[in-house]
Amino acid sequence: MQVLYEDNHIIAVSKTCHEIVQGDKTGDIPLSETVKAYIKEKYQKPGEVFLGVTHRLDRPTTGVVLFARTSKALTRLNAMFQSHEQIRKTYWAIVQTPPPTPQGRLENYLWRNEKQNKSIVVKPSTKDAKHAALSYKVIAQSDRYTLLEINLETGRHHQIRCQLAAIGCPIKGDLKYGAKRSNPDGGISLHARKIEFIHPVSKLPIVITAPIPEDTLWHTLENNIPL
Repeated sequence: MQVLYEDNHIIAVSKTCHEIVQGDKTGDIPLSETVKAYIKEKYQKPGEVFLGVTHRLDRPTTGVVLFARTSKALTRLNAMFQSHEQIRKTYWAIVQTPPPTPQGRLENYLWRNEKQNKSIVVKPSTKDAKHAALSYKVIAQSDRYTLLEINLETGRHHQIRCQLAAIGCPIKGDLKYGAKRSNPDGGISLHARKIEFIHPVSKLPIVITAPIPEDTLWHTLENNIPL
């Protein structure tokens, strides 16, 4: 586990594509428990360690995950994530088909199919449909792939995966949303690159960046980003 930032109130770590943030029906040890064990050992904490989950990443997604170490921080961060104020999440995604324009904004209504664990673009009038919006821009290209930078305006289930697939740009390795083949590591090429927010206690601006996965294509595209 790689710790990206920590203080008395929050801790941020870099998630791999094999980890789940919270426990689920698989019974696999979640990242939250790994972080708790790290805190307990490092600070010699007696008894149960408090750790609050403030947001989640899909299992096959990599990148920065932010946890709260105090109830005060958890309450304030939850409010920030729900209102999308004082907090900004930036993602990188590798797609094989470039988007129709070098930059743009996608606005859709999504409906979640619980049985398939998948989101679908639907008409606004569809029952239980939720508004979803994001902006993207092309930041690098190679012979076969395009690297997008994405900023979320809303936080819907599988939002980036679903909205990119809807414009014919499924994320590399994302079979569920139309990719032609899986990635060797079983993940998808979606990375929570950066999170920027106002610290819930100190009120200072915080920027936390997660290193890209150790993968040749990721490094090739990163090196192609114009200075």
